[in-house]
Amino acid sequence: MSWSPFRIEVPDEVLDDLRSRLRNTRFGAPPRLGDQGGERAWQGGADPGYLRDLVGYWAEEFDFRAREAELNALPHGMAHIDGARTHFLKIPGNGPAPMPLLLCHGWPSSFVEMLPLAARLADPGRFGGDPEDAFDVVIPSMPGFLYSELPAEPLTRAAMARTLHALMTEVLGYERYGAFGGDIGGAAIGWLGALYPEQVIGIHLIHPPFPASLEVPPLSAEEQAFLDAEAVYDEGDGGYSAIMGTRPDTIAAALLDSPVGLAAWIVDKYRDWSDCHGEVETRFDRDTLLTILTLYWATGSIGTSFRQYFDFEHNSARPPITVPAAVTLSHEPVMTDFPRSLVERACTDIRHWSEPGRGGHFLPLEEPALLQDELTSFFRELRRT
Repeated sequence: MSWSPFRIEVPDEVLDDLRSRLRNTRFGAPPRLGDQGGERAWQGGADPGYLRDLVGYWAEEFDFRAREAELNALPHGMAHIDGARTHFLKIPGNGPAPMPLLLCHGWPSSFVEMLPLAARLADPGRFGGDPEDAFDVVIPSMPGFLYSELPAEPLTRAAMARTLHALMTEVLGYERYGAFGGDIGGAAIGWLGALYPEQVIGIHLIHPPFPASLEVPPLSAEEQAFLDAEAVYDEGDGGYSAIMGTRPDTIAAALLDSPVGLAAWIVDKYRDWSDCHGEVETRFDRDTLLTILTLYWATGSIGTSFRQYFDFEHNSARPPITVPAAVTLSHEPVMTDFPRSLVERACTDIRHWSEPGRGGHFLPLEEPALLQDELTSFFRELRRT
């Protein structure tokens, strides 16, 4: 398989239309929750006051062309894998023998989440590290996200893993490689470790894999308590996944037509799932949030990003993960007190377990230096194998 260079080039008319829609947004009167301000303003979803302010900046001050130029300074590529376009970045390592490393994002994210971490991993010497620890970093847009198309088959974790493996081995020609990810990307990486143990050097996750079965052996009291707490959390947070898993095309029609609706749907999760203590811009600057939102808008990919929720029932039981594994546990409510014993049911060779107590769902963007240290330490020993 071959690939070709790729550039992000959003047409002027798309950006002009976006600004027009933003300027003509119908906000209406804020709901009663929003009148309270503070934490209460977000209890029903995106705070109307914050959203209005963000949209004003998006329409009048945000310079997407400057961000587009920054992104195009990086080496993007486009490959065709099983008839579908797959977008990726390949950032060469600045060291004597860089290890190939795949970085995979989740939802509602994009390759942008990985860029601060990728810079540190590819050129550790620039950040006070050892060039011997450099990586060749590959960051795909996951299938259905931004510039990557959906496969013809249902979008299962195994299907994503097959696409990622083909990218690394058949397109880019790596014989062996490591992999890192969280959320959907982490689930796909778990499948990489299960399906391709000869080529996958090791996997590093921020959201640990669940075992294929929770019945044998019976759950311990600690494991059951964690699952019960997760179910309680999902009662308050799971509305988004219930909609995207049952009626994705209905909500996609609204979000594809309204950039403000798109912003509300996504920014709500950046606030709720990050380690921001209720203040989203303490973890993500506005230009980064709006770069991600504009890329979703320009590519019209919010609906296809939902597809793995709708296709979830097509997933089969994952085989055991036998490659060396590391976990750096994200600090978000649903991950609190995740029992290592659950992960040991899924992974047979856990080499590293860390609970840093900071950095949430978007850990590569929230704590890139922390993750650089964790990844470097884990893979340093595996470089010799």
